[in-house]
Amino acid sequence: MTRRELALSAVGIFLVALVVRIVFAAQIVFPKPEDTAYYVGVARNLLEGRGLVSDALWSYSTPPLVFPRPAFEVWLPLPTFLAAIPMAILGTTFAASQVSSVLIGSLVPVLAWRLGMDVAAERGLSTERTRAIALGTGLTTAVYLPLVLNSALPDSTMLFGVIALGACLLMTRVARDPRGARLTDPRLLALGVLLGLGALTRNETIWLALIWVVVAWRAAGTTSGERIRLIGVVAVVALVLFVPWALRDYQAFGNPLPGQALNNALYLSGYDLFAWNHPPTLTRHLSIGLDGLIQLRVTGVEHNLINVLLLLGLPVSAVGVIALPWQGRGFALRPVVALSLVMFLITSLLFPAATQWGTFLHAAAPVHVLLVMTGILGLDAVITRIGERVGWTRSASWVGALGSAIVSLMFTAVLLPSYGQGSRDTARHFEELGARMAAIGRPLDRDAGPVISNFPIWMAETQRVDSLALPDESPEDVLDLAAHFPGTTLVVVVGKASNNWPADVQSGQPGADCFTPLDLGPYGGTGQDPLAETIVYAIGCPGNAS
Repeated sequence: MTRRELALSAVGIFLVALVVRIVFAAQIVFPKPEDTAYYVGVARNLLEGRGLVSDALWSYSTPPLVFPRPAFEVWLPLPTFLAAIPMAILGTTFAASQVSSVLIGSLVPVLAWRLGMDVAAERGLSTERTRAIALGTGLTTAVYLPLVLNSALPDSTMLFGVIALGACLLMTRVARDPRGARLTDPRLLALGVLLGLGALTRNETIWLALIWVVVAWRAAGTTSGERIRLIGVVAVVALVLFVPWALRDYQAFGNPLPGQALNNALYLSGYDLFAWNHPPTLTRHLSIGLDGLIQLRVTGVEHNLINVLLLLGLPVSAVGVIALPWQGRGFALRPVVALSLVMFLITSLLFPAATQWGTFLHAAAPVHVLLVMTGILGLDAVITRIGERVGWTRSASWVGALGSAIVSLMFTAVLLPSYGQGSRDTARHFEELGARMAAIGRPLDRDAGPVISNFPIWMAETQRVDSLALPDESPEDVLDLAAHFPGTTLVVVVGKASNNWPADVQSGQPGADCFTPLDLGPYGGTGQDPLAETIVYAIGCPGNAS
């Protein structure tokens, strides 16, 4: 392809991806899931002059446990910084924050297209097959449901996808010509910048860095000194970007790194995220026995493979998984394959419970791209072999590539509106909750004290109150939590909050008599009451003035 054709292809894919993302992002009106609300809420607080803080205490593992809470004890700040840019111009709304995620998400298909070009060139495919594979990969990822959906949500998912794919493309380019890499080589500087930005986006960037060390050390025809230079230049640039944030974390939390992340490996369920008096421990983790430990990891593998990778991308994702062992080979794909396998195995086996609450999900963008590519490569190989057998005179690779894009677009068009409806339902729920609480004389505002809830981030961001995560612990433990934060008089339970809530109160467990359900009054609208499965408890123990 000529340079003009390359430029037109890249711009065309970007525009297709941008239009699709704008259309579908308009349907998502509420930051769902909660981590998206966290990034957006911190960006709003920053623009309001409050600094990098959150009004939600959603984890009690990292001190200080104060309001307002210093932000990002586990997650990282770059998605918030990027969301804050359009919010500063267009207003501190969720719709404004989506501008950054839509633009960032539109870059992923362009990088996927470029990766497809590299793979086809490495395999020496014909011009027709190269165009089909590259354009097919770009256009399919432009309309692929998991990538479109996460492009509407300003969190770390698509940003990490751009950083990871960009870094992998640079790694192979430097490794093919390592002797041309000087200290000021723009490829090394760019790779260092990407790894530094990645370190401000997701903790999985550590695997990208280690993959680069391996790739650089195995670069053909290099001396030990040249390998050290390749690694060192990238490391220095990355550290220059990351160290200021590490110093901030040390000042805010007493640790330059998100040390709480390691604690996630001890979870037995996602509810351990909210633990108060009974945090996860190694002893408790091992107490479930060998069978339990194995089953927990089997569940983690099943979740990451089926729920994260397969279901939302069918049927392309299934073809990609099947074709991966045969089509995921070659140097051009090696860094992406290595990153995908490492992240999948680490999260599934070392963080089997935490990953069921999103650990792998939010790092999976490069894996989705890999599966789309191996799926299209697999279809191309099958169609080419059929053509050779029946004597076709022209390549039919476009059939698999175009079919993948069309099927993915149809799947996205059918399923994404339901997610949009879910976002509207959640927004309606919290609007109704605020209105009904005000109507019964118990308004949700910061002056009334912190609120305990199983959705603490949504509570904090919609009601602008200090919010505490409801632990999956007994009523007595929740009373202890409330006592540590004076003024806490309400517990809001949405649906089946956990194994203990609201079951323990309803069954009369010790301390249950201190939780009195409030009458939220009648629903004045039409249709089903948004608060039909919501219980608000007032905290007040018999015999106490409170």
